[in-house]
Amino acid sequence: MCNFLQQQAKLVSGMVSGWDRLRFRGTLSRLCHAEGLNAFIHASGRKFKEFKEFAIWSSTQLKEAALKAARSLDRPVIYLSSSRFSKEQIARECAKDDGIQEGLICCLTAVEPCSSFVIRKNKISGEFNFQRAPRRCQHIYHYYQHPVFGFMHVRLQTWLPFDQFICINGREWLSRRLDDARIPYLRKENCFLEIDDLATAQRMLDEQVQFDWKPALDQIAAAVAPDLEQMLSPVPIGYYWTIMESEWASDFMFNRAEDLSRLYPSLLHHGMRSFGSREVLRFLGQKVPLRANCFANQKCQIVSDLEKRVEGIRIKHRVGSNSIKMYNKQGSVLRVETTLNWINELKSPRRREDGSVKWMPMRRGVADARARADASDKANQRYIDAMAAVTAPVTLASLTASLCDPVTWKKQRIRGLNPLHEPDAQLLQAVSKGEFLLHGLRNRDLQAVFFPDATDKPKEKRRRSAQISRKLRMLRAHGLLSKLPNTHRYIVSDKGRRVITALIAARQADVNKLSKAA
Repeated sequence: MCNFLQQQAKLVSGMVSGWDRLRFRGTLSRLCHAEGLNAFIHASGRKFKEFKEFAIWSSTQLKEAALKAARSLDRPVIYLSSSRFSKEQIARECAKDDGIQEGLICCLTAVEPCSSFVIRKNKISGEFNFQRAPRRCQHIYHYYQHPVFGFMHVRLQTWLPFDQFICINGREWLSRRLDDARIPYLRKENCFLEIDDLATAQRMLDEQVQFDWKPALDQIAAAVAPDLEQMLSPVPIGYYWTIMESEWASDFMFNRAEDLSRLYPSLLHHGMRSFGSREVLRFLGQKVPLRANCFANQKCQIVSDLEKRVEGIRIKHRVGSNSIKMYNKQGSVLRVETTLNWINELKSPRRREDGSVKWMPMRRGVADARARADASDKANQRYIDAMAAVTAPVTLASLTASLCDPVTWKKQRIRGLNPLHEPDAQLLQAVSKGEFLLHGLRNRDLQAVFFPDATDKPKEKRRRSAQISRKLRMLRAHGLLSKLPNTHRYIVSDKGRRVITALIAARQADVNKLSKAA
């Protein structure tokens, strides 16, 4: 159980955490780049001069096949002339009016931007080659009441390379499972206000993480474009599935909306005042610089902002196209949500050919969907734990009283700390650095902080190591540090995180404001 949930146990009925929204992209592996399309044309026995005719014919055939199911089922096919129309709203109205509980709801068509190919002549070699270029073409949206995923849609690009985009909502999926299990719940839009059996609901969300995506996505793609394989024959081509966008949400269901509205302003204030670039990088599982706020070669901006919404105020921390945000939904639900669009900075364990496991850059393919879920869930946990450190209903005196007294640890007397005295305050601030919170710290890491000047003298090295060892022993004796098993690393304990955060805030507090508060 997370610290925040323990702290607010009297106010919160429970918490569920899992996928909120997933957007998959299916690309035909041989047609997604210019070299592959060139090889496909040659392998299929076609010539460059026949490409235009083939492209028009294949696009026409694909449109007819994609709309065939809608016409056979007498489902509406609606053309949208402007992007101002809400496709989801139109589809939901169709489902409601026609009482569609399962199957195809409708097809919507619209001309939208896409990425396709053009033929260009190389001025040097005189040869003709394919090049990627931005274009506009007709897209067909298939909206379904899927038997497993619930309300969802597929976006089909009708020009080469015929990409498909499948959008699935994890909470919609959970609703289907709860209905099948006959578990009562109260849901408003994309949010659960109450669930009678939270443990079962969480188990269902955990099963989503273990889901085998490729067969299910292939089946949906085949239903949307049934004749695609025949059109591209004799060259066999299949879709490769990647996760373009993912949202992982942790929902804390408060018993009363009044309790959340009373707590939420202090959470917002702490999020904007206390979380800088280093904390945001740590939350999202990225490397944290040793001393500066961000790396010198940092390519993307790190931004925190507030936005006023209909329901309330949303706080959001962004690192490029990835973000973590917190907002209050439907009055009584506090949601923390991690959005991952660019995962090159993240790593996941991968088994190599020799059987060993190595941490490597995370892949966008569905093969790393579980690793992405784990990274998102940990990001939410780090964020809400950081919130719990400040909102805990305890006084600073109760947190620090025992720290000032000497303790006996492993039959040795260990002195007490003076948290407001500069040497001890410097030590507490050093061990709480963002780069140590993920993977822990070592003796030599603290040496770099307290002894910035390097030395080659063996005697001085031993003296420095011994001094840091005494400091580490003192922090362990007071329960602020824990040793990681089978390593020489130490990590800040839950108690240490709460105490150190409170003490740093107290040292930086404005005396005038404290006097007024007293």
